[in-house]
Amino acid sequence: MLLSDARRIGRVALPLYLSMVAVSVGALVTTAALGRHGTGALAGFTVTAAVYFPAVAAVSGAVRGVMPFMRTGDPARVVRDGAWLAVAVGLLGAVAVACVPVIARASGVEREIVGQLGALPLLMAVSVLISGFGALASSGLVGLGHGEVVMLAGLAGAACTAVLSPVLVGWFGLDGAGIALCVANLVSAITTVLGLRRRLPGRPGWRVHCGHVLELAKVGVPMAGTVLVKFAVLGVLAVAAARMSTTAAAAHNIATALVNLTFTAAVAIGQAVVPEVSGRTDRAGVRRVVTAGLVITTAALAAVCAIILFGDVVPLFTDDHQVAGLVTGLLPVLVPVVLADGLQAVLGFGLAGLKRTTPSFLVFASCYGVLAVFAFAAPNLTVLWAALAVANLAVAVGQGVVFRRASNL
Repeated sequence: MLLSDARRIGRVALPLYLSMVAVSVGALVTTAALGRHGTGALAGFTVTAAVYFPAVAAVSGAVRGVMPFMRTGDPARVVRDGAWLAVAVGLLGAVAVACVPVIARASGVEREIVGQLGALPLLMAVSVLISGFGALASSGLVGLGHGEVVMLAGLAGAACTAVLSPVLVGWFGLDGAGIALCVANLVSAITTVLGLRRRLPGRPGWRVHCGHVLELAKVGVPMAGTVLVKFAVLGVLAVAAARMSTTAAAAHNIATALVNLTFTAAVAIGQAVVPEVSGRTDRAGVRRVVTAGLVITTAALAAVCAIILFGDVVPLFTDDHQVAGLVTGLLPVLVPVVLADGLQAVLGFGLAGLKRTTPSFLVFASCYGVLAVFAFAAPNLTVLWAALAVANLAVAVGQGVVFRRASNL
């Protein structure tokens, strides 16, 4: 039975992971195009992206609240009311991104960089709204077990970015990157929305039920809160590393990139776990599904960690010997960071399948809050990352305790 659950989870998770990898590659193409265009353009995009990516992640987290309802309720009604939730949180995220010039000035960003932003914040604000609908459709498809459509959407969006970014950045500079991002997100969103429409029993309609929207929000908003807390605390860690030295800051950024690359696998597996958990009504079945997700995650992350440890990947990120040596010294610490983070993510998604995301958020916020307080007291980068490993392990244990209690059906 455990093997059967693992196969079902794997069939949904693999397309999701490939979609995430494709999106990451598309982002790298945009960064490369802007880097070749000019340092000022790349700096302007970095400033805007610092608000844009957390906003998109929070919006996506909020609308993931529809996933556990797709198999336990009327899918058409869930999608209809979820669309209103997507509009509400999407508007909040879009306003935050549109205010990037104000935020940048208040944060002390150089006037020259702020002056180059042009229409980029507004274009990326529109992209946040588009991403909200795309994330809603993706969550609906995952809830119905159709991860392959999400993969196609991710590949289509990444292809648009790969083709359009170099061309439009060459023509319009920084604004071209915003246009390419909007078009890519629009193509991806249309693909998922049409895919969901074809697979959705019944038609959503337009009438909204506020009570049902709030019910979806009670599951989704804590997930968005978890994402924001994680972005905020990881930002604190980045500042703490930068205070140590330039070398430490560079090494920290590379280590973070390696962790993020592996963490996407856990997110894909966790999303695949949600519909399986929500479709079960017995304690043994729910726990078996999450156990299967934990086993797959451990195996996948262990394989990726082995490649990082023994594959000599550090030179791909830097040719600075000091930075490379510091990153190499961090690699043994990265393993527990990645494994614990992956396990807590799957347990968190398991709680989402049970519609119990608030306790999950409280555990995460408590552990990461302590980490944020300790960060500036860390004497070196190794201790800072060891603290992150301990925090992730504490979250995993806390999530496990909460899940065990919540799964007593």
